[in-house]
Amino acid sequence: MSVQVRAAALSNYAEVARQFALDPSRMLREAGLSAAVLSNPDMRVPATRVVRLLEASADRSGCLTFGLRMAEARRLSDLGALSLLITHQPTLRDVLVLIGRYRSLLNEALTIDVQDSRDLVIVREELVTERRLPARQADELAVGTMFRMFRTLLGPPWHPHGVNFTHAAPPDRRVHRRVFGLDVEFDSEFNGIVCAAADLDRPNPRADPVMARYARQFLDTLPRAEPGSTTLDTRKAIYMLLPVGKASSGDIARSLGFNVRTLQRRLDGERTSLSALVNGVRRDLAVRYLSNPGYSLSQIGELLGYGQLSSFTRWFVAQFGVAPTRWRARRTPRRGR
Repeated sequence: MSVQVRAAALSNYAEVARQFALDPSRMLREAGLSAAVLSNPDMRVPATRVVRLLEASADRSGCLTFGLRMAEARRLSDLGALSLLITHQPTLRDVLVLIGRYRSLLNEALTIDVQDSRDLVIVREELVTERRLPARQADELAVGTMFRMFRTLLGPPWHPHGVNFTHAAPPDRRVHRRVFGLDVEFDSEFNGIVCAAADLDRPNPRADPVMARYARQFLDTLPRAEPGSTTLDTRKAIYMLLPVGKASSGDIARSLGFNVRTLQRRLDGERTSLSALVNGVRRDLAVRYLSNPGYSLSQIGELLGYGQLSSFTRWFVAQFGVAPTRWRARRTPRRGR
């Protein structure tokens, strides 16, 4: 079963494509998508095809900020019926919890995690599909859309402390400064937004409990997508927990609302195991971090859960057949555009 997203994820696609002399219908067809996705925002489409469409559009147009330009024009109403419930939540923190609950109505590939750190919070986003794909444009679209939602709910004067992306900086950062109003940090450990904790807990003066209850009742009558797989949900949890040192079997199970035995039983039913999923995510993140020359091997080992560099090196050689230093020497010159 493929990971699905609402066609609303492609709002503004045709507009941005035409700015760069692309034929939207042709690009959609080449990505295996119907032109109907542009007129039916509630249509559900495979996430991998959307990711490939955005990357192909950036390549064909030569525009490295294609996804971010789509996010720039996003409105809260693009979230469909869920936008009414979002508007009437008591705080932005409640909104983020709500998005997690109703993610099947939005984007099954997207996972959001909030990390509190004293007076600041890090709101991390990760796109998790069946297999790892280059997703620069989809990542910038996701973070840009979240930024636009924060700005809508908190008001135009709001500014984050930082915006972070795991990919390399583009040669020209003007679009990023225009959209976010600050210098973005690239080659980061995560994709997401850093803001004041008080921003997430600021009371929403427009919140109306009666309207919120009405909106929730309406949403609960809408047809839902098929329940997501435990495998996908577990991979999402590992992506969020591994880099912060909380990817033990107990941590992962608790984040999903299970005990370890129940989680393993469900994964057994899907012909996989927790250890296999952790190893798969660790491989994906190893490639991400090693492609960034700003990280030392010791830092990468710690991010992947290894206290000793020698342990990380042994694992890497077993997985990739070459030492991490040699892998980096071969691959790093090719990264980016």
